[in-house]
Amino acid sequence: MLVTNAEMDKLCINTIRTLAMDAVQQADSGHPGTAMALAPVAYTLWQKFLRFDPDDPIWPNRDRFVLSGGHVSTLLYAMLHLTQVKAVNPEYETPGQVSVTLDDIKRFRQLNSKCAGHPEYRWCSGIEATTGPLGHGLAMSVGMAMASRWMAAQFNRPNFEMFNYDVYTTCGDGDMMEGVASEAASLAGHLKLSNLCWMYDNNKITIEGNTSWAFTEDVATRFIGYGWNVTRVGDANDLDMLERAMNVFKKSSDRPTLIIVDSHIAYGAPNKQDTSGAHGEPLGEEEIKLTKRAYGWPEDKKFYVPDGVYDNFKGITAKRGHEAREKWIALFNSYKAQHPSLAEDLYRMQHRQLPEGWDKKIVAFPADAKGIASRDSSGKVLNMVAQGVPWLIGGAADLFPSTKTRLTFEGAGDFLADSYGGRNLHFGIREHAMGAIVNGLALSKIRAFGSTFMIFSEFLKPAIRLAAIMEIPVIFIFTHDSIGVGEDGPTHQPIEQLISLRATPGLMVWRPGDANEVVEMWKYVMKDRHTPAVMVLSRQNLVTLDRLKYAPASGTQKGAYVVSDAPGGKPDALLLATGSELQLAIQSQDQLAKEGIKARVVSMPCWELFYEQDEAYRDSVIPPSVTARVAIEQASTVGWDRWVGTHGCVVGMRSFGASAPLKELQKKFGFTVDNVVTAVKTSIKKSGATAK
Repeated sequence: MLVTNAEMDKLCINTIRTLAMDAVQQADSGHPGTAMALAPVAYTLWQKFLRFDPDDPIWPNRDRFVLSGGHVSTLLYAMLHLTQVKAVNPEYETPGQVSVTLDDIKRFRQLNSKCAGHPEYRWCSGIEATTGPLGHGLAMSVGMAMASRWMAAQFNRPNFEMFNYDVYTTCGDGDMMEGVASEAASLAGHLKLSNLCWMYDNNKITIEGNTSWAFTEDVATRFIGYGWNVTRVGDANDLDMLERAMNVFKKSSDRPTLIIVDSHIAYGAPNKQDTSGAHGEPLGEEEIKLTKRAYGWPEDKKFYVPDGVYDNFKGITAKRGHEAREKWIALFNSYKAQHPSLAEDLYRMQHRQLPEGWDKKIVAFPADAKGIASRDSSGKVLNMVAQGVPWLIGGAADLFPSTKTRLTFEGAGDFLADSYGGRNLHFGIREHAMGAIVNGLALSKIRAFGSTFMIFSEFLKPAIRLAAIMEIPVIFIFTHDSIGVGEDGPTHQPIEQLISLRATPGLMVWRPGDANEVVEMWKYVMKDRHTPAVMVLSRQNLVTLDRLKYAPASGTQKGAYVVSDAPGGKPDALLLATGSELQLAIQSQDQLAKEGIKARVVSMPCWELFYEQDEAYRDSVIPPSVTARVAIEQASTVGWDRWVGTHGCVVGMRSFGASAPLKELQKKFGFTVDNVVTAVKTSIKKSGATAK
């Protein structure tokens, strides 16, 4: 029997809906309602507009589709399955096989299923970003749209439009309420990112109930104020209106687009609207049967895909995406012949490879007793590195002059609404959005960094955590790292932030002790392809050690190393330090020697990297036999017990700081040679050792 286009559209949409219902019901966990409501939106987008090849879901110029409301994950899993997206990540999948099978959907929210509770990047091909915290998908999509514009400016040439992809994001009321989304929307409007389309599911329901309890603002007017194009679809089931709205986006050339889609979360028979907020629960077997009956669906069939559905997606979505990819590959082959250097850069960027000789401009710093703040030395090294890695770009949350992260070499330029080729990004005072936006840039294979004061890392913590989960090599640069901020007082002096970041799995946290440790830190970080890094840098000067007297700074790349050993390599005690406290440890070593105590100074710029070294190396740096140990760090003492043991002492912060000049603060909180020497003697006594 012949099926009309309209009938096939309805069949495919209801397949998406019933897969979502069945998955949530079988898991007895999840959110089916919004996935059901947005099925027509996703279907229209994928069938009519999205340039996405299921056989190669990571080709560089594909359009991006991001769920900001990650709890709507069954919608995405249904789309990935029905379009038969192929797996491409050999670390987590079997390449060439269908990335999301029906069995995966049947095992929704179960251990080792590709269909996790919220979409997870890398774990499952076709997922563009790990989304969970509301609003972050929206902000990451801004980064993706910025990446498209920047790469177009960098790589496009006459007759070679290598990058022009669009970014589509679905979102809900929860996303709209989160501040990170507002920050990102404001910046996107300012930058006139006309390749960005947010599709807002205006269903007026959150977990607690109707949005009228807490959210009554005029979203359309707000976005018009941001400089967005705003259009509305009065019924999410009206495919013609959805197509018209998406065409409005495609024709817009000077601003991003918000499509407000009015929908209802329906249970049981159509038009039975839920207003209790129970869209976060399974429907129940009886409600599912009623709903399937209303759809004309076999009531007792679960995870049912009718004949013709796969072919429909293959004949339209897959065909269009495959043709676009093949055209791009042919164009790239011609591009390689005419622009070989750019083509090489494009290839390396997409594969997270560094250019040949990327580090040739990096030079070591000479010994300097006066020293240089690590924010300043890092700024110099950043500029050395960026000249060798053309796709290293980033910026600050309105703090370039303080974080020293401006790229100053000729041609670096600024990324602005009328000039997308610049490498200096201006996020404004939007730290929360900045963190998510640099994640979006990194997901687009740009090497991205964002910077602000260490205390404001609190704004970025959700984004940093997502970067670690996604295993993307974002660089977060935080300056003003301790009570060294001085007169600004406790509101601006980070104490607990350092250990909070160190507690994050899959994150490298660096606190270098002098300018050459900064050099080695940058060398290591740039070669790491899958680990986000936090650089914690000082405002005050740090002595640049004379490496003819002290150990080479190359030990930094092992996370910790012996900077200055005791005579004969047989210490009575160990002094462990990071950052600005490394010099205090060396000064204390000298004083201890005068008192007949032999101490070893160990610099520990990156705990995580040191812990990755083999046991033999770790024991060579921190010998188990030497139990008299003192750690020195102007931050929380939490965590140091791993390294100092039961007999050790920690000279650190056990309270917030205070407003005063640095020298007064150091004296008040015990960061003095006398206090360190006393701590060493106390540790020796506790360990029962005798100094010889």
